[in-house]
Amino acid sequence: TLQMGVDRVFNPVNAQGGQPIDPSSTALVMIEYQNEFCAEGGKLHDAVKGVMESTNMLANSIQIVDAARAKGCKIMHTPITLAADGSDNPNKGQGILKGCHDNSFFTRGTWNADFVEGMQPKEGDITILGKRGLDAFPGTTLEQELVDNNIKTVVLGGLLTNCCVESTMRTAFEKGFNVVTLKDCTAATSQEGQTGATEGTWGMFSTPMSKDEFLAAIA
Repeated sequence: TLQMGVDRVFNPVNAQGGQPIDPSSTALVMIEYQNEFCAEGGKLHDAVKGVMESTNMLANSIQIVDAARAKGCKIMHTPITLAADGSDNPNKGQGILKGCHDNSFFTRGTWNADFVEGMQPKEGDITILGKRGLDAFPGTTLEQELVDNNIKTVVLGGLLTNCCVESTMRTAFEKGFNVVTLKDCTAATSQEGQTGATEGTWGMFSTPMSKDEFLAAIA
């Protein structure tokens, strides 16, 4: 029997978009703060370094996570890791996932896949397991953790602004969450890509905010 709509977390009557932000039902889903992207020596660092510096995203992210944690928000660290042989890459023949496979990005068990200094999980945080693709929902523990923790607002930071962050934003929106995207806690491989997301597509699926705007909303 075809069951329609079972993949939404909130039904239309209970959808959370646009509701006031309550820290006790808010999760910061922080995507791919790993050495591969964020640290000197990471294979992808040079590609994102310019936008990282222009937005000050790493320092902003460390600050927002610490402040949000203190207010009672859940912090959900969401790394991607891949098997060295590519056997768990969900679409290794095309696009950015082909790049991950061909260049051995985010190989599980290596320094490259470790959390970057300053964004390691702390006591009470949650690490999302199973991320192999771009959207942080398919095949991972994210949705279950959001439901188990009674989360209504999903706040997104990380990399890449117009790839994994955007993919996760779109799914969270479709599932009925109140979605916030953090303009200065994200980075892309070009300023054009960053701006195209933060000033363009993001507004269709979320409420884009700066770090300071979000912290004011939970003050």
